[in-house]
Amino acid sequence: MLNPICRRFGVAVMLAAGAVSQGSAREVAGDPRVREALAFVELWLDGQRAYEGIPGISVAIVHDQELVWSAGFGLADRERQTAATPSTVYSICSISKLFTSVAVMQLRDEGRLRLDDPVVRHLPWFAVPQMYPESSPIDIESLLTHSAGFQEDPSIPYWTAPFDFPTREEIRESLPAEETLYPSESRYEYSNLGLVLAGEIVAAVSGSAFEERVRERVLDPLGLASTMELPEARRGGRLATGYSARRRDGARPAVAPFETRGLLPAAGFASTVEDLARFASWQLRLLAGGSSDVLAANTLREMQRVQFTDPDWSKTRGLGFEVWRSGDRTFVGHGGECPGYRTALLVQADDRIATVFMANANGVRSEVFAQQIHDIVAPAIRAAAARKEPAVAAPSAPSSDIALEKLRGVYDLAPWGGEAIVFPWEGELAFLELPSSAPLADLFRLRAVEGRPGRFRRLREHDAAGEPIVFDLDAEGRALRLWRWNNPFPRISR
Repeated sequence: MLNPICRRFGVAVMLAAGAVSQGSAREVAGDPRVREALAFVELWLDGQRAYEGIPGISVAIVHDQELVWSAGFGLADRERQTAATPSTVYSICSISKLFTSVAVMQLRDEGRLRLDDPVVRHLPWFAVPQMYPESSPIDIESLLTHSAGFQEDPSIPYWTAPFDFPTREEIRESLPAEETLYPSESRYEYSNLGLVLAGEIVAAVSGSAFEERVRERVLDPLGLASTMELPEARRGGRLATGYSARRRDGARPAVAPFETRGLLPAAGFASTVEDLARFASWQLRLLAGGSSDVLAANTLREMQRVQFTDPDWSKTRGLGFEVWRSGDRTFVGHGGECPGYRTALLVQADDRIATVFMANANGVRSEVFAQQIHDIVAPAIRAAAARKEPAVAAPSAPSSDIALEKLRGVYDLAPWGGEAIVFPWEGELAFLELPSSAPLADLFRLRAVEGRPGRFRRLREHDAAGEPIVFDLDAEGRALRLWRWNNPFPRISR
């Protein structure tokens, strides 16, 4: 059964003050093609969650200053049967690095530090042995671009149970035993240690505790009231319980609670899809010139431009932000993975669209989910935002003798496969077998056969008609089952 426990669908919710530059939010959220794309996402996510055994998922999609859609699927806590919703709190782990990076850049803009400052200028106790005499000094910019030459984590085990994360003092004491892997600014090497040190610089330069500075200068001004240090005391309430990667027997055991302590600047915050949607809308507002809140617009642009790349161009980083290309567009954002949680934030500034994805399980490809959701919905949002006249539903081609909406649903393909979802798509009917990690690539279209209600042909390349797929209909035109390869497959839900 479809299980969006809580959703906002077709009603635009204001995220922040500021003008929408093209079209109105209600026109975007209520546009028939946007609604059609969101219905596709809803069917696919609900099925994919079940097939991957993910306990709970929360999602949000933003256009400019509007929350176009948000939803929760499955359970935030299996034992308590607590539903996942858009306001469920998840560990966002490495997305925390964006807040730390913003705090660093605020201090840079205030003239209190420079990006080319050696780390030791602000942290006299910094003492990682440099293994490469030819290396330039490790500076603040190299921390934000993951090019300082550090390994990923301090040499203290904490990523396995009982998840005994080190304190700030323990991290500081461990530094003389560390070694650099590369000369500074010669290669990319993702490093939590680097962002921990960036957080220490924020505290040292500002004269405030790191968490206080980020709360007062980043989170509170942006209205991120549900973003906080990982609140383990709330586990089983708003905080989702985390679960492991899927085991050989398909089980996902619950993961032990943890607190990130000294790793807070790199991995320690928790949030909701609604709050990260606000964070994304702030970025879009700033980039459009509609605000100077928290940062200058040019500073955010600087953070989201490529500032470092590996010699082979396999990795491109901004200042704190991941930067990548997909198709003909540039994206920025960050992913997060902590024990029991996978999250992703994806922002496409040219189209003013952002996607937030959160799951309470490891082994979930959160960045892939976020990208797929964007790719399904973004074309419809772009068209709706650019449209000057009220939108109408896409016409069928050719016109069907029945309402396509009455064929929408989930069909059981056992024993040959899992399920198929059937849904209206761009004026025709789409058919997608589940599970699918690439829903747009895997779906195929069905075209109605004129004069024969319920009969469709699969479209091949160049609009060539392939195999027939036939729907048995009740007296009101609703599908009861579909026939493929001359065999019946029952409709099991809408």
